[in-house]
Amino acid sequence: MNAQIWEGHLIGQGLRFGIVVGRFNEFITHRLLGGALDALQRHGVEESAVHVAYVPGAFEIPFAAKRLMQSGRFDAVITLGAVIRGSTPHFEYVSSEVAKGVANLSLQAEIPVIFGVLTTDTIEQAIERAGTKAGNKGWEAAVSAIEMANLNRSLQNLG
Repeated sequence: MNAQIWEGHLIGQGLRFGIVVGRFNEFITHRLLGGALDALQRHGVEESAVHVAYVPGAFEIPFAAKRLMQSGRFDAVITLGAVIRGSTPHFEYVSSEVAKGVANLSLQAEIPVIFGVLTTDTIEQAIERAGTKAGNKGWEAAVSAIEMANLNRSLQNLG
């Protein structure tokens, strides 16, 4: 059988990205953004093709992501934030609603909306995922955005 296969390539030239970053837990989110920007640059994305919107915290990420998505200016939107468990149920509410919000946007969007929001039990886990032992999830989100933006372009030609 000769199945038609579509894959997104990891070439960022000519692509435009919007990034939404939650400022809460900024020590972590700053590192996630740094990883994302580095990945985009290393994959050929022009600096002028990247726009960053800061929001107060993770809960506000879906709203800003929706506005970027609706602008028609971007090939993908990347969401970055950090929700770290505390001693109250607040963690469950915020992490759940942010994930739902970004997932809903992703299903409605004509462009990829990438989830790069950390939800961890401890600050140490967040640090590990923002550039130490477990890599940088901002970098990974940016690479996923490049791949999905290219895949989206290929799939748009299905007619």
